Amino acid sequence: MRHWIQAFRLRTLPLALASIGMGTFLAASSGNFRGDLFALCALTTICLQILSNLANDYGDSVHGADSAERSGPQRTVQSGAISKRAMRNAMIIFTILSLASGIGLLYSAFGWSSIAFLVFIGIGVLAIIAAITYTAGYRPYGYAGLGDISVLIFFGLVAVLGSAYLYEQEFNYQYLLPAITTGLFSVAVLNVNNIRDIESDKLAGKYSIPVRLGRERAVVYHWMILATGYLASVVYVVMNYTSPVQFAILLVIPLLAKNGKAVKAYKEADQLDPFLKQMALTTLLFVILFGVGQLF
Repeated sequence: MRHWIQAFRLRTLPLALASIGMGTFLAASSGNFRGDLFALCALTTICLQILSNLANDYGDSVHGADSAERSGPQRTVQSGAISKRAMRNAMIIFTILSLASGIGLLYSAFGWSSIAFLVFIGIGVLAIIAAITYTAGYRPYGYAGLGDISVLIFFGLVAVLGSAYLYEQEFNYQYLLPAITTGLFSVAVLNVNNIRDIESDKLAGKYSIPVRLGRERAVVYHWMILATGYLASVVYVVMNYTSPVQFAILLVIPLLAKNGKAVKAYKEADQLDPFLKQMALTTLLFVILFGVGQLF
């Protein structure tokens, strides 16, 4: 069980919850919160995140990114703690759980006959495919450096706009701004991971953005991600200003700066690794402070 918990990578779950939390707060600020939808949305998101983590563990082992030269924490398949067959079976189980939870969520939101139900089913299937094929499969897109785009789309645009639509059943174009924030902060977590693993990824032929840019430019890219993400929500707050409480998001600036400085200063994997969790928790804190500001 200890090895499976390790494979689940629980420290990534706050990031997944932050994404649907942002959409939930936005909907709640307009009076459209529903507890049953939030519970099912959270369950679906957690299942998808665990599926993605399992597929990443399996895929990196198969394609060589989790070799003995890897600088980050050792993965369960590569170490032999979990067999490839057992990991494939777990991926199947969490695919089924994601689908079952997602269908329950969509039925609760739309019923069976809505066109929106079918559209969201399609989006859900794409999310499952994206989770699995990031590092698994014949041509994993993460090895081509497309992981950042995928994270921005699914952790930002799809998760935030999609979850808000489940409550409100209408599209608000202004929600694009906080969706961009959540997506870019999620990209920042991935970027810390990829900077940490830059040398081992080179050896494995995994051309992540840091591998393509080089470490120094990847650090500049990281600061751009953080600044652009933060600015997007500040613009939203200014456009929808009602209370000084909305500027509680200023409290997160030191944490973002700490993450950016760490990426620049620390070269060793064991020094940089804690800042993946720090950035994920910072994102969740940002969403909570943003959401409280919208509600009060």
